[in-house]
Amino acid sequence: MQLSIIIPARNEAAGIEPLLQQLQPLRACGHEVILVDGGSTDATTTLAQPLCDKVLTAPAGRARQMNAGAQVARGEVLWFLHADSEMPADAGRLILDAVHDGHSWGRFDVRLSGSRRLLRTVGYLMNLRSRMTGIATGDQGIFVRRNLFLGIGGFADLPLMEDIELTTRLKRQQRPACLRQQLLTSSRRWEQNGMLRTIALMWSLRLAWSLGVPAKRLAAYYDQG
Repeated sequence: MQLSIIIPARNEAAGIEPLLQQLQPLRACGHEVILVDGGSTDATTTLAQPLCDKVLTAPAGRARQMNAGAQVARGEVLWFLHADSEMPADAGRLILDAVHDGHSWGRFDVRLSGSRRLLRTVGYLMNLRSRMTGIATGDQGIFVRRNLFLGIGGFADLPLMEDIELTTRLKRQQRPACLRQQLLTSSRRWEQNGMLRTIALMWSLRLAWSLGVPAKRLAAYYDQG
């Protein structure tokens, strides 16, 4: 069974190579890596070319970029991975084992980079909430059978909350495989904008989304930090 690892990126030249280097053993095993660029003005695509099977360009926006990657993917299982991630050991095997065990989709636990203790608490609560609700975020490395993903229409064309919206629909099909191995994701936004402020912002956005506030309006608040 083949994995297609789809990475949306935009101006990630400073950090894209370590992730792509981590994925080279999976490429050597016959899995494919697809980077979908959303209009970078730095060297992201130049650095990615020799380390990917495909480098595409798509309109900016994670949902659009990930959908573009899914359309050209050959693998039976799609793994959507953020460019600022560091994957756990044996991630590919863990995903395929979960699929062989009957799961059509799933995600990893997440751990925020950085040494501050509050970041560990934030990650713990994110994972606990996800395990209880069956909803996942993009930071958790969502994986899904390609036929299921395409069958439900892929990511909705949203500027924000595309991961929450997708996994809400996926949960109606089946509860996710909640892998406890941790995917490391960057805490740069949390540390740049302030820990407590970012926590309040994230929870407020989730609450507003659940109350029906349009994603376009939420994206404007998110960009303002």
